[in-house]
Amino acid sequence: MTSDTLRTDGFLGGRLRITQPAGGYRAGADAVMLAAACAARPGESVLELGCGAGVALLCLGFRVPGLRLTGLELQPAYANLARANAAANGIAAEILQGDLVRMPGALRAESFDHVIANPPYFAAGTVAPDAGRGTARHEETQLPDWIDAALRRIRPGGTVTVIHRAERLGDILQAIGSRAGAITILPVSARSGREAGRVILSARKGARAPLKLLFPFVMHAKPSHTADAEDLTGAARAVLAEGCALDLRGP
Repeated sequence: MTSDTLRTDGFLGGRLRITQPAGGYRAGADAVMLAAACAARPGESVLELGCGAGVALLCLGFRVPGLRLTGLELQPAYANLARANAAANGIAAEILQGDLVRMPGALRAESFDHVIANPPYFAAGTVAPDAGRGTARHEETQLPDWIDAALRRIRPGGTVTVIHRAERLGDILQAIGSRAGAITILPVSARSGREAGRVILSARKGARAPLKLLFPFVMHAKPSHTADAEDLTGAARAVLAEGCALDLRGP
């Protein structure tokens, strides 16, 4: 990638400046929501599978200081962007280039307090002509392999947090099986009264607590999109612009 094929986007109300491809895959609100849902505390370790240009990992590092952050990214150009973005924002993060199903030896020897992931959303359909966008959005590595890789890297009692399309929830739960519990699911709806388009799921390795389904998180305040202007709910604005956490513990 060259400078004329890149653009710089602001996240968390402009507090983070992230360079991403101008015409390829660019992370957005889903990455910020994923970071907000991770229950990491200072001093803990976090691995992101498929970190792309580093948006989720760096949003988390901005919100929670003192984390040991590691990202794994398949595409070398995006791994390089993640390293550059970490340095530009003054957030320490180790970015490794590699495939999660053939994980680098350095990662296979480690375990983490938390693993986060935003796996590709589309299992079928037309692949984008841009190679980076196509790889990031289409499921070349199967979703169960993402969940398996996450669970293998988590130490007992650690959490896996995933954001995905709501229709894939069953696949995620099946992949987790009995390997983790205390599963908490947060449906994410674009507008009040709409079906959830996304789910954020958190599971704790080795836990046996029952599954918990939370009240939907609504992104936009108006019943429909009527103008080219921001209409985020207060809760969504707190997460996306102010860097607040998403509490998946529920009431």
